[in-house]
Amino acid sequence: MTQSDCKPGSERDASTQQMAALNHKLELHSRDGRPAFLLEPRAKLYRSSHIVALTSAFLALLVVLPLVWTFGLPWLEASDGSFAFRTFGNYEETLRKQDQFLIGVGKADITGPVVDLNLMGYANASQVGAGLRQRLYSRAFIVGSIANPRNRFVYLVLDTQSGDTAVRYGILSAVAALGPEYSAYGRKNIAVTGTHSHSGPGAWLNYLLPQITSWGFDKQSYQAIVDGATLSIKRAHECLTPGYLTFGSGELEDANINRSPYAYLANPEAERAKYTADVDKTMTLLRFQRASDRTNMGVLTWFPVHGTSLLGNNTIIAADNKGVAARLFEQRVGEGFVAGFSQSNVGDTSPNINGAWCEDGSGLPCDFEDSTCGGKSQPCHGQGPFNAQFDNGARSCFEIGKRQFHAALKIYKSLDHTGTLIKGGTVQSLYSFHNMANFNFTLPNGTDVSTCPAALGYSFAAGTTDGHGAFDFKQNNSGDPNANPVWAVVGGLLKNPSEEQKACHYPKPILLDVGEASMPYEWTPNIVDIQLLRAGQLIFIVSPGEATTMSGRRWKEAIAGAASSTGIISKGLKPLVVLGGPANTYAHYIATEEEYGVQRYEGASTLYGPNTLNAYINISVSYVPYLASKVNKSPPKGPPPPNNVNVSLSFITGVGYDNSPYGKSFGEVITDVDPSYSKGSIASVTFVGANPRNNLRLEGTFVVVEKQNEDGSWTAVRDDNDWSLVYAWRRTGSVLRTSEVTVTWEVDGAPGTYRFRYYGDSKAPFTGSISSFIGSSSTFSVSAD
Repeated sequence: MTQSDCKPGSERDASTQQMAALNHKLELHSRDGRPAFLLEPRAKLYRSSHIVALTSAFLALLVVLPLVWTFGLPWLEASDGSFAFRTFGNYEETLRKQDQFLIGVGKADITGPVVDLNLMGYANASQVGAGLRQRLYSRAFIVGSIANPRNRFVYLVLDTQSGDTAVRYGILSAVAALGPEYSAYGRKNIAVTGTHSHSGPGAWLNYLLPQITSWGFDKQSYQAIVDGATLSIKRAHECLTPGYLTFGSGELEDANINRSPYAYLANPEAERAKYTADVDKTMTLLRFQRASDRTNMGVLTWFPVHGTSLLGNNTIIAADNKGVAARLFEQRVGEGFVAGFSQSNVGDTSPNINGAWCEDGSGLPCDFEDSTCGGKSQPCHGQGPFNAQFDNGARSCFEIGKRQFHAALKIYKSLDHTGTLIKGGTVQSLYSFHNMANFNFTLPNGTDVSTCPAALGYSFAAGTTDGHGAFDFKQNNSGDPNANPVWAVVGGLLKNPSEEQKACHYPKPILLDVGEASMPYEWTPNIVDIQLLRAGQLIFIVSPGEATTMSGRRWKEAIAGAASSTGIISKGLKPLVVLGGPANTYAHYIATEEEYGVQRYEGASTLYGPNTLNAYINISVSYVPYLASKVNKSPPKGPPPPNNVNVSLSFITGVGYDNSPYGKSFGEVITDVDPSYSKGSIASVTFVGANPRNNLRLEGTFVVVEKQNEDGSWTAVRDDNDWSLVYAWRRTGSVLRTSEVTVTWEVDGAPGTYRFRYYGDSKAPFTGSISSFIGSSSTFSVSAD
């Protein structure tokens, strides 16, 4: 997107002036606010039947004209036969000026190293990047107050596993460096959320625990996210224009299931009875519409489903199912449109909607209570809609993304008839750091409780049905002393938990006492980010952890209740609450107290003990009054978390250098294309390659498919953004540092003549200089059948 894409259209000033003139003509002044003729002696009104008739007609006009002008005339909708109201438009605009916001959207590339780095999400050290299927993006959405322009916020949706402390520090610093024009953005009002994809490069997180499987911290991976997120904010800022926000929702039944239904059943029966499913099936959507010409600039959606469609054996970088949905929506609407598919209360959800099955030859479902097969967790796998394809989850991933896209598009198309306008123009944000270690507070029932320093339980090591753990750990684990002794030794080397810590976390058996470990630096956060955002009657909960389904429901209900009871929302408006995350840091999971007691994976990964959810609710509810329209105060800043960027360990080796095989050059074809392909077949070519870490080609592409035009020129029709085109890199010589790049395309183009183009960069021995090169395949034809 460029700034020119965002220029507002012309205002309809002439029509507005005409409406104002008409209002003036209709206005009848009096001493007490009533129409002047009503103050005349009543006898004068009965002088003749003509006067009575004229007066009655005039009174009727006084009542009817404003109503018609405001709500329009009834109009038969041809599509469904229903009646709707069509307004004259200009008076509607005048009435709704108070409901306008300052809005902007932006998007930028954050694709880090696509090879040599561990993927972030499954904590599988053997899952190392080997190519690219779809580029990763930061999508920025800015909402501001027109009356008070410094009151604004930025909601970022990153194609990453989560938000992060180090990344957030980097973004804040980079935005500040843009200059005084960006001084309105800062710690308080920038929310950094992740889609929770498990198929992006790792090694960018702030704390030691998630760095272990990636062999430490990688500055290149980190910087790609920071720079791209900052650029997306800059682009959104350059797009700022008055506009409207419209909120809508719809049901999506076939894109998620609960992967821990046994734990969900521990929640009170009366509470569960309020809902029709054990995961939220509602997708919510916020439309950003420019006021000047009613152009739709973007949408922001929330729907809870894990970014685990691509499996733990996938090594090709992509943005998982939410990246697919975003790409499809943006393609559908057109260039410059930004579609953010934000995560929600994702903790116990799964995209593997066919359920968890034993892949040990038995064909049986996994055990309901502990997700094992014959007592082992390793054979138990969740299965997506196209599990039998054996493609590391690629087709299932596209399908779950497509279903989210279709649900969002259906809501989007219905907004003008069914949507809720966000009203009032009020924008507020609040932010506070809070130390969750030993936080004492009182529950609504009067009970005094406390949180604990962070710790992870035995079932954390068991993993989930989306990605199992190692050894003989299982979910719903009571801490059997006969569990693998290796982990007992590891836990002991980290720190043996005190009796006080064990009692605080009970019934969680502590495997890793990470919150009390600080050598060589902190392993996990004890200090979390508390953030709430408000636009009119819409409130955003920005969650630092993965809230489970019921946790999210309770949290949203509590915030909505507080917004109503404190009166911060205008009378007559119902508070609308969304939850996005994991954001700003990664604080693992947030299970309910009842789910925590079961100690499946989600409960074992709830860092701060059984009162974790209640603590988040207690703190955020107490801060709701700071969201009032005329409040200029902020909650306590709290103790800032550490920024470990410059102290983090790294055992990740560099590129070194690149070589081409003897007698060949970089970009030369090794295995060429076939002369022709039919639609749906796989076209491929292999080139002499170089390590893509030499140049991430941000805002660019590694490969393209070009189609020949009638005049002999070429046009790129597929690139790194397209799901059907895959770039795979393979090292062929560890000493000589030779490598190959294979490009495959699942042919989905129109009949014609095509070729592949590969854009690479090689690093020279000794000097380390980087040189660009281009490889081209032979031409090939595509037929319709």
